[in-house]
Amino acid sequence: MTTFNDLLRSGATLDRISQHLDNLSQDVRTAETMAISRRDQKKLFDMASPVISLDHLAPEGGTLHPIIHEGINNQPAFRRFQKPSTRGLDGSVFGYNEGVLRDVIGPGYFVARETGKDPRGHIVVDYFMCPAGEVPTGWPEVVPNVVGLQRFVYHHCRDYLRRVSKHVSIGKAYKDESTVMGYFVLARQGT
Repeated sequence: MTTFNDLLRSGATLDRISQHLDNLSQDVRTAETMAISRRDQKKLFDMASPVISLDHLAPEGGTLHPIIHEGINNQPAFRRFQKPSTRGLDGSVFGYNEGVLRDVIGPGYFVARETGKDPRGHIVVDYFMCPAGEVPTGWPEVVPNVVGLQRFVYHHCRDYLRRVSKHVSIGKAYKDESTVMGYFVLARQGT
């Protein structure tokens, strides 16, 4: 059976990869997405569509209803994480980063916003900003990214997202808008 990685490495088009991912069950799609190699993440980012909407992170009408995005980055360690996202009472889209180091480095809250037509991606996950209102029950306390150890990870960072398929996106992380920190793939759970 052909997998997401097989298609990516064979030079398949983005349309073919999207179709493959959209036809998989959530569990299989997530497993195949989390199996992407560190090296192939840049290749996927380069071929992915910069056109993506905020609904990909948190659909409209889901006020304070968390949507989990399973993630894997191309760093040498601590590769798996989650990016829970939601719509706020004011309609904004925001979230944080969940992983094995969250209790040490902090939640890394962000606000997602549209970039217009930025070629890096039409959505930016902006760590310069934190949600201003209520967050879903059970989420960690909102702490600005200039506080504590999280300033070394999230302060002055922005992630630009691109669309791979209906449920999968890929991001490129920047520090100070110039230094590329790496890539990550997200597989939306649920909707």
